[in-house]
Amino acid sequence: MKTAKIIINLPLQTHEVPDLRQAIGWDRREQDYPALLERCLFHAGCRSDSGELIAFGYMCGMGLQHGYLEDIIVHPEAQGQGIGQRLVQTLLEQASRNGPEIVTVTFASEHTSFYQKCGFTTGNGGVWRKE
Repeated sequence: MKTAKIIINLPLQTHEVPDLRQAIGWDRREQDYPALLERCLFHAGCRSDSGELIAFGYMCGMGLQHGYLEDIIVHPEAQGQGIGQRLVQTLLEQASRNGPEIVTVTFASEHTSFYQKCGFTTGNGGVWRKE
């Protein structure tokens, strides 16, 4: 799977991203799909040799200077093979061609080194969540 191709705006069935979210222990958020795919600037994904969605992420924002990288997901069975880093790099390359000049991402602290390897500079920030 190391050579699995990352595709911008990979055609997806409605259930595929919720299935992948569930595989990594996140809530499915089925109500978000397909609306999320229609509203984001672009998304990227990757399939296994058997056609299963094994990686997904997207860029959102207004399409101006700032963009936000969201939901970088790699199926547990495909982790540790470089797919996540290639997914992020593909999304950033697409942003550099067609969109934001500045990309922000939020992540759990245990993922800091991953995002640094992808070229992100870490710093202070904050997150607000509706209760």
